[in-house]
Amino acid sequence: MTYCVAIKLNAGLVFLSDSRTNAGLDQISTFRKMIVYEKPDDRFMVLLSAGNLSISQSVREILQIEQLKEHAESEPITIWNARSMFDAARVLGSAIRHVYDRDAASLKQAGVEFNVSLIFGGQIKGEGMRLFQVYSAGNFIEATPETPYFQAGESKYGKPVLDRVITPDTPLDEAAKCALVSMDSTLKSNLSVGLPLDMVVYEANQFQTDKIVCIDENNPYFRMLHGSWGQKLRQVFDSIEDPMWNGEQTEVPLMTQSGRNRPLKKISTPQEKLI
Repeated sequence: MTYCVAIKLNAGLVFLSDSRTNAGLDQISTFRKMIVYEKPDDRFMVLLSAGNLSISQSVREILQIEQLKEHAESEPITIWNARSMFDAARVLGSAIRHVYDRDAASLKQAGVEFNVSLIFGGQIKGEGMRLFQVYSAGNFIEATPETPYFQAGESKYGKPVLDRVITPDTPLDEAAKCALVSMDSTLKSNLSVGLPLDMVVYEANQFQTDKIVCIDENNPYFRMLHGSWGQKLRQVFDSIEDPMWNGEQTEVPLMTQSGRNRPLKKISTPQEKLI
């Protein structure tokens, strides 16, 4: 299991992934889930992967050389000459299907499901930034202003803070902080997600970035964020009034009422007689 998140903003893109692949009592493995494809002043792309590690690694290797041809006479499309991120995503989908055709039958015989989930985003000169979530069949969907982020892997723990904070107008640094909080929540609740983390922050129309960082347990900012987030959550929780049960005066409806202020019915059933 793993957790990856990518966010598309008006100001740029944020990518974050963990690096844990096995979480057992005596075996924990670390493999990078992020790879950056950069051609300065032309294109900048990032791929995040979750799912079966052997499949995702095969897809990443084949993607470097995968070609997609529209017609027999047309020039092959690769991620390095694609004129749009949409075409680059199509090449990625073709790479997934290539691996499927090669390995799926053997994996099925071994009882292994063909399972891979990818997030692919970036910018190619001549168009705006784009972000895609790519599935095991090679099909994909694109991020929109209404859905400006994608998650892969263990997503449920980190989703609430993203839903409350992220909009297309969110500043890059604030979005990076939100992604780290999302990751911290996942780390707290799921052993199968673990440090170190890889983060990339890309500013729109730059086609390169120097904001690439590996975050381990000694990173001072992440340690501060981890402690502060837990402390602040507790403070907010403590500031909310406890529920009222016995008809005390309160500005909000009592927990013992529902609908149009009708009391809840309490149903009791007799205990079975032991023989």
